[in-house]
Amino acid sequence: MDSPSAKARNTLIHVLQAAYSGELAAAHAYAGHWRSVSRPEERERIRAIELEELHHRELVGELLAQLGAGPSARREQVFRWVGRCLGPLCSVSGWLAPMYGAGFLERGNIVEYEIAARLAEECGHPEFVDCLLEMAEVEWEHERYFRERVLSHRFARWIPLWPAPPSKSEIRARYRLAA
Repeated sequence: MDSPSAKARNTLIHVLQAAYSGELAAAHAYAGHWRSVSRPEERERIRAIELEELHHRELVGELLAQLGAGPSARREQVFRWVGRCLGPLCSVSGWLAPMYGAGFLERGNIVEYEIAARLAEECGHPEFVDCLLEMAEVEWEHERYFRERVLSHRFARWIPLWPAPPSKSEIRARYRLAA
């Protein structure tokens, strides 16, 4: 039977593998997304988000390597395909659907990195915590951007939104309370 620390380590590896592949899908999708929008400020912001997702992928890859693990080949294949399909769809789906989808997914990414930070602490890797919480904070910024864009749509009052995340400052505050 695995010790709690070993179980936390295995779960952390699984969460990081999911994040690593998810960042790939996001980067591919955002590459299509920023090319599909017409407003220069939207293009610039979504392109910056694409680059931040690629940076997160690098960081998560380094954490996996430090754990003696690597990406899941199967997840990489699936998520590469998903991202490469979603990117071009942004050009034909209209403006709102990609903004909504991105915000919804970014909301989940915040939680994913918070969970990873708790698992890192639990399995004896407190040196990972700051990096993981920083990524959660960046994902919070992404979610906020896409939420604001969706709310700016003329049909916004009729669009049910995903639950709003707590304030950005709560990310570290919740972590400290749980630790």
